Amino acid sequence: MCKECYVDQSRMTPLLNPLECLKNHTQYICGTCGRCICIEYDPNRGLQRWNFPFKSLEIAKLYLRTADYTEKRPCGIYELKSENGRISYKIFASNEDLKLYLKKNKGKTCEKMASVFSVEEYQEFPNTQVRRLTSGEVQKYMSER
Repeated sequence: MCKECYVDQSRMTPLLNPLECLKNHTQYICGTCGRCICIEYDPNRGLQRWNFPFKSLEIAKLYLRTADYTEKRPCGIYELKSENGRISYKIFASNEDLKLYLKKNKGKTCEKMASVFSVEEYQEFPNTQVRRLTSGEVQKYMSER
């Protein structure tokens, strides 16, 4: 597992529309393994990619590093259940943020009220970059997938 981005597959992301995402969105480029993780801010929703709910813990782990980097502290992945029983995973910067979310979203619950995954402490890494890729970098990254 990469000590920086918590995943063992260095070309796993982006998951949805990878070519479009790599070309048009700001990427967190892991300084350790080179994995690109979308860190784009969506002005329409007022959120970054890591703020959205995920279908599985594994998918949420792919985006956790961008949350940690943005918040400059270890964030956590929480398991949420909706009224209809659907389970999703969401990243929060703190338990307080989880509680605020649950107050606003009455149909959601978090049985454990604790993260199911997080790292112990936040670390900076020397070769990390946050920027848009060049077209050559996009082509190279896609060919390595």
